[in-house]
Amino acid sequence: MKYFLLPLALLPATGLAEPRIAVISAFEPEWIALQDGLEDAETQLINGNRFVTGTMDGQEVVLFLSGISMVNAAMTTQLALERFEIEAIVFSGIAGGVDPDLSIGDVVVAARWGNYLNTIMARETADGFAIPPWMTSDFGPLGMMFTRTEAVQSARADAPERKFWFEADPALLEKARTLATDFDLPACNADGTCLSEAPQIVVGGNGVSGAAFVDNAELREWAFREFDAQVLDMESGAVAQVAWANEVPFIAFRSLSDLAGGGDGENEMGTFMSIAAGNSAGVVRAFLATLD
Repeated sequence: MKYFLLPLALLPATGLAEPRIAVISAFEPEWIALQDGLEDAETQLINGNRFVTGTMDGQEVVLFLSGISMVNAAMTTQLALERFEIEAIVFSGIAGGVDPDLSIGDVVVAARWGNYLNTIMARETADGFAIPPWMTSDFGPLGMMFTRTEAVQSARADAPERKFWFEADPALLEKARTLATDFDLPACNADGTCLSEAPQIVVGGNGVSGAAFVDNAELREWAFREFDAQVLDMESGAVAQVAWANEVPFIAFRSLSDLAGGGDGENEMGTFMSIAAGNSAGVVRAFLATLD
């Protein structure tokens, strides 16, 4: 692998001119699973972040870690968009399952993402929790937490607009639906750890993101009830918003490593993370191969 350092201040604003697909993972195990298929890899260090360019399954790509959580994900995605010619964004990673009909190992490709932990922490009154009269929430609360839809800005309009959901690209979703019909996900990892049910690819529905690791049954039930969410994570909603603001097609593949507190015992992520990360990476590589 070639490696060279590009000081941030010396990089042109347009970045590298060759169109590429940005393939993003949240943290190292997911990233390692993806890099197995990368050819002609070159690494650039930009503002402390590693960006690896090369060819994967016939596509020119740039791979990088978003970093865990919303702020990291937004920062690194915007940095990539400013330094490379990005024609689409594909996120690969693990997540917590919210929909009771889904199982660990399933790969969810949500049609839209919302940032559900952008909240008002309400005042407790004699009649329960209440938010200030000039504020509103479109969703039922969880105790003192009321989800708020904030104003977002893009070149689409002169003034900010209120928007909670950020949609995945319809054409990319259709590619994912076609792939899901005949792609078999492995149920075991290399160490012989196996899932109790054969995993599936689920395309469509809602995902939600927020700056919290969730291992709480009550919050999981609330997210399913109020947002009709199938999956929750800590990055995809931020990347979806950045993609929307920059008018770049976006899609996220999230494989369930745990049930976000909905299981009978302790959190399952430590046991099934390798299967989930491998399943997500495998689907993303097959997905890339289907693109024109």
